[in-house]
Amino acid sequence: MSQLIPCLPDDTVNNLYPPPAFPIEVRHFLADWIESQRWDDFVLEKVEMESQARALLEQTISMLQTMAQQNSNVVDRMKLMAISRNMTRFQQQPLQFGVMVRDILRKERVLLSTVKSFLTKNICYQQYPNRESSFLNLQDVDHLVLKVLQLQEVRKQKHQLQEDLNWERQNFEGLRCERGRLRFTAVILAVCVDCLDQCQTRLISRLKTWRWEQHKATIGHPFDDNLNPLCEQLVGVNGKLRQELMLIGEPVPELQERLGKLLQVLIQSSLVVEKQPPQVIKTQSKFSTTVRYLLGEKVAPGKPVMLKAQIINEIQARNLAVVPADNVGELINNSAILEHNTATKSTCATFRNMSIKKIKRADRKGSESVTEEKFALLFSAEITITGCDTPYRIQMISLPVVVIVHGSQDNNALATIIWDCAFSEPDRMPFVVPERVPWRMMYSTLNSKFTSEVQTQHGLDHYNQHFLAQKIFDKPDFAEDYSNMMVSWAQFNKEVLPGRPFTFWQWFEGVMELTKKHLKTYWSEGLIFGFIGKQHLHLILKDRPNGTFLLRFSDSEIGGITIAYVSASENGGQKIQNIQPFSKRDLEIRSLGDRIRDISHITHLYPEFPKDEVFKKFYSGNGFHIQSILHRQLGVYSHLGSCSETGTLTLKFGSFGQM
Repeated sequence: MSQLIPCLPDDTVNNLYPPPAFPIEVRHFLADWIESQRWDDFVLEKVEMESQARALLEQTISMLQTMAQQNSNVVDRMKLMAISRNMTRFQQQPLQFGVMVRDILRKERVLLSTVKSFLTKNICYQQYPNRESSFLNLQDVDHLVLKVLQLQEVRKQKHQLQEDLNWERQNFEGLRCERGRLRFTAVILAVCVDCLDQCQTRLISRLKTWRWEQHKATIGHPFDDNLNPLCEQLVGVNGKLRQELMLIGEPVPELQERLGKLLQVLIQSSLVVEKQPPQVIKTQSKFSTTVRYLLGEKVAPGKPVMLKAQIINEIQARNLAVVPADNVGELINNSAILEHNTATKSTCATFRNMSIKKIKRADRKGSESVTEEKFALLFSAEITITGCDTPYRIQMISLPVVVIVHGSQDNNALATIIWDCAFSEPDRMPFVVPERVPWRMMYSTLNSKFTSEVQTQHGLDHYNQHFLAQKIFDKPDFAEDYSNMMVSWAQFNKEVLPGRPFTFWQWFEGVMELTKKHLKTYWSEGLIFGFIGKQHLHLILKDRPNGTFLLRFSDSEIGGITIAYVSASENGGQKIQNIQPFSKRDLEIRSLGDRIRDISHITHLYPEFPKDEVFKKFYSGNGFHIQSILHRQLGVYSHLGSCSETGTLTLKFGSFGQM
């Protein structure tokens, strides 16, 4: 039954549901079933509807009898049995029963529409249709506060009326009127609690989304770390509503319980890890992290709130309802006090100089590496909110972290984190990830990570994408769409690439690092072709003039860039040559721009840009031509056929870096 029924006067309710024929108990116990039937079809003149009306009458009587037998309350049981017996009076005139129910429901709709209209006008009765997924904003909270203010005004008016009553002349009608006002106030209060519930649900949804976006930021997704969730305003509203509950004069246990539960959920949902710890942590190395409590101004004054951190494993992260008893790691400097910053109006605990002294690892399965094991930091405290007698335990875990003991494990640990951040599902069981994902998702992750790491707007193009797919799937001759092909974790970073001593991720991460440190501007201006296979390279350069060149990332070395160019062959034709890749160290000695200037027989950047126009701004001014030295000492190798990039270059111009 509608929560608005109690707003109606007693006489109206009695007239709407006549006790002898269709008492309110029938409407209450059979509400869902009654509302699902087509009563509007019944008309006394339609005798053909009599059989349908009789069927509904018999169903009504049968359900009342069944409910009576199942009801443990003897009073309700006896009343339902009496009602079912009384309703047999309609068995001779079932159409009359159908029309009676039809008229009752019509009057009910009219009356409730009138009450709802009054509430909408006087207390802003309003739901939030289709907004469950939207985020809470300041206007929503203002709207909720207005409801509470109007509720308080209704309560004050009622209180004034009570004071004005002359108890010596009070009669029964006055008492009944007062009971009606109490019920009316309770209904208004219930509406406000509903509104608070909706606002809080959307707030918590926003917090979950914020954490999810923070997680995705690891792979380069945009993330606004500004968090202004309006938690404290909702705590204030909750307190005012609890106060109003105490002042209405009659206990409403259901609303008291709802408000208490809402408050508990809000208090325990307001701890966030504002600055995450590094997701790859080396033991004995210092790191920091910041935890923020969004109800900081509501924390009861007095004893400082001490937050403690502990490291937990995957199994413990799945059972946070139980305080972890087994210590899987030893954290140094693992406690911090919640402190309120009046300038930023935020309450945070900053863990400085934290470190992991030792770690206890779980038994590994099969070929699982230590760099695939995920942990997390659990932050917890006991906190008391102003106006609440009971302290609450609050806790929050960090994003997954991988603990390493040596710098050589960093690359593989980062691969574990990338896979976790890219392919985990919201609200997953910690820290479950799929074993395989479609290539389109993998490519999107690689592109996002590459552009964010290099800090460029120039992403990977479809040529790069195709070559990366050919490389990870080891299908150099495959020319079709890879989008829906499934790539596994093993292909990403467990199995080495064919003929190479490194995995796909190790190779790709090396290219990112080289580009970030030494090639950012070249890449951002589109001067580096990047990832390109040998067949494609031959296809686009074969008809270009001698001296045409392009810059491509090496596929035989980690973190290398090479120059592929067209030159004359011994028989008067053309061949495509590749200079041995330049590494990070090579480019630290002499920049790529200067190296390009040094090589006189490369003249035009593909397709036909004069190199001195394109790269002039990268020249340092200390270059010179070394063509004669190149002819004597520079080993070049053909890119045709099955030749690889293992040429015999013995000089990379490093000796000229200080000239």
